[in-house]
Amino acid sequence: MKQEGLRNVAIIAHVDHGKTTLVDRLLWSSHVFRENQEVQERVLDSNDQERERGITILSKNISIHYKGIKINVIDTPGHADFGGEVERVLNMADGALLIVDAYEGPKPQTRFVLSHALERGLRIVVVVNKIDRPNADPEGAVDKVFDLMVELGASDEQLDFPVVYASAVNGYARLEPDDGNMDMIPLLDTIINEIPCPDVDAEGPVALQVCTVDHSSYEGRIGVGRLHSGTLHEKEQVLVVQPDGNQYNATIRKVYTFENLGKTEVPEAHAGDIVAVIGVEAADIGDVITDPENPVEMEPIAVEEPTMAVVFEASTSPLVGREGDIVGARQLKERLMREKESNISMRIDETEDKSGVRVAGRGVLHLSVLMETMRREGFEFQVGRPQVVYKTDEHGNKLEPIEEATVDVPNDYSGKAIEVMGTAGGIMEDMFSDESMTHLTFSIPSRGTMGLKTRILNATHGEAVLFHHFREYGPYSGEMDGRKNGCMIAMATDKAVAYALDTLQQRGRLFVKPGDECYEGMIVGESAKEGDMVVNVSKTKNLGNQRSSTADKAIQLTPPITFTLEEALELFALPRDLGQLDGEELMVGIGKYGPYVRYGKSFASLAKTDDPYTIGYDRAVEIVRAHQAAAAAANTPLKSFPEDADMLVKNGRYGPYIAYKGKNYRLPKGAKPEELTLDDCLKIVAGSKK
Repeated sequence: MKQEGLRNVAIIAHVDHGKTTLVDRLLWSSHVFRENQEVQERVLDSNDQERERGITILSKNISIHYKGIKINVIDTPGHADFGGEVERVLNMADGALLIVDAYEGPKPQTRFVLSHALERGLRIVVVVNKIDRPNADPEGAVDKVFDLMVELGASDEQLDFPVVYASAVNGYARLEPDDGNMDMIPLLDTIINEIPCPDVDAEGPVALQVCTVDHSSYEGRIGVGRLHSGTLHEKEQVLVVQPDGNQYNATIRKVYTFENLGKTEVPEAHAGDIVAVIGVEAADIGDVITDPENPVEMEPIAVEEPTMAVVFEASTSPLVGREGDIVGARQLKERLMREKESNISMRIDETEDKSGVRVAGRGVLHLSVLMETMRREGFEFQVGRPQVVYKTDEHGNKLEPIEEATVDVPNDYSGKAIEVMGTAGGIMEDMFSDESMTHLTFSIPSRGTMGLKTRILNATHGEAVLFHHFREYGPYSGEMDGRKNGCMIAMATDKAVAYALDTLQQRGRLFVKPGDECYEGMIVGESAKEGDMVVNVSKTKNLGNQRSSTADKAIQLTPPITFTLEEALELFALPRDLGQLDGEELMVGIGKYGPYVRYGKSFASLAKTDDPYTIGYDRAVEIVRAHQAAAAAANTPLKSFPEDADMLVKNGRYGPYIAYKGKNYRLPKGAKPEELTLDDCLKIVAGSKK
């Protein structure tokens, strides 16, 4: 039986192609908000980290009403690290809106989310967004989507997809790019006409599969999923069938449906709708809630396995308790076990020695979001370096996670991208180019993706787009080169002093500033050389009873390096390859005398305010040109004499001087170089010889 009054549609797209903004406009068009109501942008990104990072982390369920039809809208994450969310929530949809940037076209993450939608046989509506952008090519974007869907094995029916052109930020959708429509009605009409209504057994036994688990401090666990058949009533006795086959009975205390931006309690929910239930105390992802007398079997929800893990432990730092107020190991364990209950895409287990909790996720971003969430909750803890999750086959051979990495890069930088991917253990599988861009596909161990984004952006001047997702477990590919830079380790517990840091900054980059409290064993910087060094960050200048002939110079310190959580977990290395200048390689590194730019065989020092880890190509070129100009000026004499070609007045590092027959002579105090005659110069040379 078809539920004509319902539509269940998911929103899928590459990051920053406008999913959440589009949902905002649909809400306005369906009059969820009053005309004079003040509403923040990206209203569905309610999580602080979502708004700060500009990405969707958790899927959101809302509903709108249009022409008497209820449209359940599911906003999904676009990043592969949150692929578990995408996989689950697509089980609740009958169709999907694929959002594509009119200028950029499909990107690597588009491929990822679209492949999941096609696998489930969903009806795809292509929405070409941002048609108001300069140089937008809506028709070209549609052609690229078609090619991508053919490549992903879409059916003939899926290839016959409808297209809507939109500018979500300006609030309009069109059936043709230039038809002049200025509202979202064409998109709403397309959803009603093209997305199939749920085809369910309304009179059959209850069958609801839990796709998302939420928590309420008052009600406990909340199971969310699509009701595939039957009618679910509050106070109803149900059978819960877990993915492993275990069963138990439960009573549904409350039933909710999604209305606008929230949930509405209802006495009953009907087949085809997306509902939330309270009363199944042990509700978990993949559980089937069904009729005890006539249970329904459903396919389990498949989720990609975690590939990277870190160990959470209670902080042992001497500075513990300075940043957070929840520092106990027991409280840390309890918090992570609560996360285990709702986050199926993570594997969370206590370590064998009970000293910490091992958390495995899909990548560094996935793990860092959890860390930041807990930090904001007041937790203070320490984590180890991320490690990939290994397995063994039936013969005892070591297996490691292998990822499929795709790189979109301008043609001029394709060679650099291939080189960087090769050094990270990547094996190129495919390559094709158009007029301006090259698309590269690699097979790469998950180990090789640590810090890879930073390295490839540096090599391509920030032009490359990298995306990788888990493919399979394959044979272990051997050891990889690790970091070549050592660490600076504080030798004592004390505050950092400017005098000490001034010396240390010549030997690497610092992570602390004057006044920062440091403890013995704390990593306070990165050395420019291999091997760790123990340093004294609290060293002060010895004061004598005599004043120096020269006044103390003001200490100028380069601001310490700060990291995002992802950067701190990955910690990239120098030297950095910035590209080419005048046919020579342009590199940034840290040497004996501090940070430098190298071009060919020449070196130019960075300014105190330049960070070798973030300096861009343009700034590096500026430094090189200034160094070349200074060198040229030093070799150009201030004055020469036709009567004696060996006599030159030059400007050196310490001021003007006379160069004569291979020797240099200092000018007398007060002498002006431009006023010197040949006789004056000869007298200075003769006087110096005496």
